[in-house]
Amino acid sequence: MALHVRGVVLPDDEVRDLYLVGDRVTYQRIPGAETIADSGFILPGLVDAHCHIGIMHGSVPAPSLREVRKQALVEREVGVLALRDAGSPIPYPELDDDPDLPRLIRAGRHLAPPRRYLRDIALECEPEELIEAAVAQAKAGNGWVKLVGDWIDREAGDLGPTYDEATITAVVAAVHEAGARVAAHTFSETAVATLVRAGVDSIEHGTGLSPDLLDEMARQGIALVPTMINVETFESIARRADPKFPRYASHMRRLRAAFPQLVRSAYQAGVPIFVGTDAGGGIAHGQIAAEMRLLREEAGMAPLDVLAAASWKAREWLGLPGLEEGGLADLVVYSEDPRREPQVVAEPQRIVLRGRVVR
Repeated sequence: MALHVRGVVLPDDEVRDLYLVGDRVTYQRIPGAETIADSGFILPGLVDAHCHIGIMHGSVPAPSLREVRKQALVEREVGVLALRDAGSPIPYPELDDDPDLPRLIRAGRHLAPPRRYLRDIALECEPEELIEAAVAQAKAGNGWVKLVGDWIDREAGDLGPTYDEATITAVVAAVHEAGARVAAHTFSETAVATLVRAGVDSIEHGTGLSPDLLDEMARQGIALVPTMINVETFESIARRADPKFPRYASHMRRLRAAFPQLVRSAYQAGVPIFVGTDAGGGIAHGQIAAEMRLLREEAGMAPLDVLAAASWKAREWLGLPGLEEGGLADLVVYSEDPRREPQVVAEPQRIVLRGRVVR
């Protein structure tokens, strides 16, 4: 049975009739199609460009595929119909074609040196092991590799790079040669400079970015996924660190305080920005509307640009066709205009995934 949706299609801002035939969109009229929405504002399905459905609360690996599915379904219920899992300690390729789940873009396991990331989450690699491990994770994922670029160095008592610049540059080249892209976790000023020079494809968090690096990112088309919800937790991280690592705690507080202006500067510099919540572990799933609000209110992004960063531009970046002729049948319908009433993003009226109504 074909489905029919009528409403204002964004970003074109035109009232259109869409017909969904299986998992494809057509603008050609299909007689007898069932109308499931005849008014409202239609967006391509939302994208959480940085989350972790393979990590549970407490930053522990998901115990089963059942738990991975449950977390993905939480995202689906708020209109997230595609997600990039930016590192999972357990593989789940068998879920890639699950018709009930958002479209899954996977990065394999985090890559980090021994004892320089969350326990049991990363694949721990010495520098001489990193290239081989990264190529293997490129094959284990379906388009991305997740590299941990910095973490607390307990001996130094502060953030520190995980690998030297020559190693980072070599591993990025190897991943690109393997046909995948590199997403790099980074908080610190030193590490993010190395990662940008090495040509990674996306900077995750990026609290240590400087104006000259923003210009270089814009020139290269390196994306920023700021995960502003995650950065808001830096104060609680600092409080826990105060007794043993006061230098690190002070650094995290400074990074948090400067971050909204930094993201604003990245936006003004033309850096591609995408919406990601970092859900999984310490951040609950289903918070894309809250992340979008922070990008509007604290980083000063225009409402239409925030919608693009969470919908059609994010899908294009991840290689997922939008609501064009022959595109994928993923869409959300809102009763009000999300450009003028941004809070409506939290309450989709209709959700259609792979041509099937899920709400």
